[in-house]
Order: sequence, then C-alpha cells, then structure tokens
Amino acid sequence: MKIDIVKYRWFWFGLSMALTIPGLIAIIFCLIQYGSPLKLGLDFTGGTKLEYKFAQVINLGEVRELLNANDLSGSNIQVSKPAKDGSQVLIIRSKALKERETDSENQSQREKVDSALQEKFGAFEVLAVDTVSPIIGPELLNSGLLALAFTLIGIVLYISYRFKRDFAVCAIIAMIHDVIVLVGLFAIFSLVWGLEIDSLFLTAVLTVIGFSIHDTIVVFDRIRENSKYLGKNKTFGDIANDSISQTLVRSINTSVTTLITLGTLYLFGGGSTQNFVGAMFLGIASGTYSSIFVASALLVWWRELAKRRKGKAA
Repeated sequence: MKIDIVKYRWFWFGLSMALTIPGLIAIIFCLIQYGSPLKLGLDFTGGTKLEYKFAQVINLGEVRELLNANDLSGSNIQVSKPAKDGSQVLIIRSKALKERETDSENQSQREKVDSALQEKFGAFEVLAVDTVSPIIGPELLNSGLLALAFTLIGIVLYISYRFKRDFAVCAIIAMIHDVIVLVGLFAIFSLVWGLEIDSLFLTAVLTVIGFSIHDTIVVFDRIRENSKYLGKNKTFGDIANDSISQTLVRSINTSVTTLITLGTLYLFGGGSTQNFVGAMFLGIASGTYSSIFVASALLVWWRELAKRRKGKAA
C-alpha cells in the first residue's frame, strides 16, 4: 500500500492544529479556574471523597447547609441524575476528614456526617470512602511530575544520540503533539464534565510518550535505511513516502490490536480504571496518527527548508 502522505502535509498539519488548539485553550481555562492544567483529583490535592446512594432524590441546598454545620464549608458536592427507581447518588469531596483520635470520642468527623445525612434524608448505602493525606497528595504530584521530566530528558538524549538533529527534533515535536492532544482533551473533559485526574493518568501519559516515540522511531529508522540505498535515485519526500508505506501495515496492526484491547477494558473493566484506559486509548490513537502523518511530513518539510537555505547561500 503506497500513500502520498508528504503531498498532503499541510492538511495533516492543519488537522493537528485543529486537535491541539482547542486543548491548549481548555488548558488555559483550567489554569484560571483550577490553578492547574487539569482538574486534580484526591491523589494530588489530598482530602476525602464520600459517595452515597439514596433511595430518593435529595436537595443540594440542604446537603450544603448540613456540611456547613459540620465545619465542611467549601466542599464540592455532586449528584447523579435520578435513576429509574428514583434513587440518586451523592458525591462529596471535602478536606481530609478526621478519624477518632481516642476511644472516648463518640463519633469521628465522617460518622457525624453520616449521622446527619441519615437524620435528614433517611437510610442510604455507602458506595465509597477515599481519603488521601493533604501531605501525601502534593508529594505524589511532585514525584509524578519528576518521573515525567526525567522520562522526557532520557528520551531527548537517546533520540539525539541515535539520529541526526532533524530526525530527533521532529520525533520530539511529534511526541509533544501527542501529549498536548491527550492533556488538552482531558482539560476539555475537566471543564465540561468536571473530570478529575489521578496518579494513573500520569502513568497513561508516560505510556503514551513511550508508544509515540517507539512508533515514530520505527518509521524514521526505515527512512534512514532507505536513504542510504535510494538517496541518489529518489527525492527525500519519495523516500519518506516509501518508508511510511513499508511500515504502515505494521503500525496499523499494532495500534488496532492495542485499541481493541483498551476499548474492551473501557467498556467492561469497571469505573475505577475507565479514565486511565480512556487516556491510553486517546493517546495511542494520537500517537499512531502523528507517527504516520505528522512526524515524517514534518521531517520532509525540514529537509526542504534546509535545502532552500543552502541554495540561497550558494
């Protein structure tokens, strides 16, 4: 299968702009609204998340008054749409709730909230209780960002050593493109649906970075090999097209099988891993697109610009 990717490079560049610009705008809005590029979950901010299921519809204003009375003003409150049986799920995100410090205490802070909710709205089912220390949360965020920074530095050093400068720069740009697409999409999700990220999101970003670079290196390595034998008979653009065609089936097969697995996990794997699997799915889809349509086209454009500069200098 031979596709002239390079010929339509401005279309691919335009598509990449359409994918990244809305995400960058969403990231800016998240910085204004949340103070970070994405809405951070309990893993990073610390606090307690309480999830209850009530048999009837509950009033948000009454829940707010109840929390204010229990020294939990400023807590984030969400309710689900009422189910067919009339039940409704209440989610409360607050500062870390104190547990009983001594046996002489009648109730912990969470038990007081539970008692107040039961008195106000009747019996309920506790679906989930998650607490992260306000000290551990920021430490986890810093550790994750450090891991991300060291990964990027390592990849930049390896690519710079393994390939010529133009190959390395284009591979790194393609990788950054994929990170911006993924983070930008989740910034949009944060603004529209209030989606919060956890430590698994950083794991997904690191995995996507590795996948993107690996896929791009496969194509670039074939371009480099073909340049040795076809450089005198073909233009660099033709060599790039031939190389993409030679690796296209491999790239598509690898990506499709991975995406099918991730799609299955997203649908049947449970809610606790959906954000992680969703991030992997979107990131790998973007990585496949960039390695085939963006990185090589960018490399050819770079070479053409360099050739023009040499011609003018001569």
